[in-house]
Amino acid sequence: MSLLRVYAVFVRQMFLIKSNPARLAGIFVWLIIGIVQWGFISRYLASLGQDTFSYITVILGAIILWEFMSRIQLGILMAFLEDVWSQNFINYFASPLTIREYVCGLILTSIATGFSGFLIMVAIAGLAFGYNFLIIGLLLLPFMSILLVFGIAMGIFVSAIIFRLGPSAEWLAWPIPVVLSIFAGVFYPISTLPFSLRIVSKGIPPSYVFESMRTITATGSFPVNLASDLCIGALLALIYLWLSCLFFMSIYRSNLKKGSIARFNAEAL
Repeated sequence: MSLLRVYAVFVRQMFLIKSNPARLAGIFVWLIIGIVQWGFISRYLASLGQDTFSYITVILGAIILWEFMSRIQLGILMAFLEDVWSQNFINYFASPLTIREYVCGLILTSIATGFSGFLIMVAIAGLAFGYNFLIIGLLLLPFMSILLVFGIAMGIFVSAIIFRLGPSAEWLAWPIPVVLSIFAGVFYPISTLPFSLRIVSKGIPPSYVFESMRTITATGSFPVNLASDLCIGALLALIYLWLSCLFFMSIYRSNLKKGSIARFNAEAL
């Protein structure tokens, strides 16, 4: 694998963003709107609730981490769709670029935009609502690492589905973060779900992150099973990443073998 070619894919995506500021709206504007909206909702709930419970700390912290993971997923997907919409995807493979290098370039792009959005959200939450993200401490690193890996896995998985079904299937990608948030316990404890849905939650890495984070921010104490939950969440995220990469590669080889990759553009499909 050539790191130079991976970097070339990343640079191309950065030039696309730089050349068209409207693309920044899809990356940052909705993040800003979401943080401001949930910040005022949290402030309103705090005026109705007890002084001993900080809605700002609990809700905004969860929203920031969830949006970070969602932006990682969408960063990969949008970079892939940009190449499809511009009918540039097939041009990559007239060069020495391999499919692994291409995917790594998309991952690098999503990490750059995801962390940029994360810093903006933290800054707005801190300046406008007095939220201190450092209240989580060093646990922020494993929390974000699990969400980062899982976000990459979901981005690759959804891109593989579109790679198989064509650009017309892109609508499948948009509801995924919303559906996952039901099982991940972003806004409420997993215990509020029916038993059957709680079983599904056990197989989703973000659920371990948000359950642990909620306990820390709401009570100020660490969960008893914190270490085991983080290990399970990290292991599941890595498994999903491995499976999604295998899935994407199998779709690529299938399209290559059938010759359908040569017709993979927005007009033909």
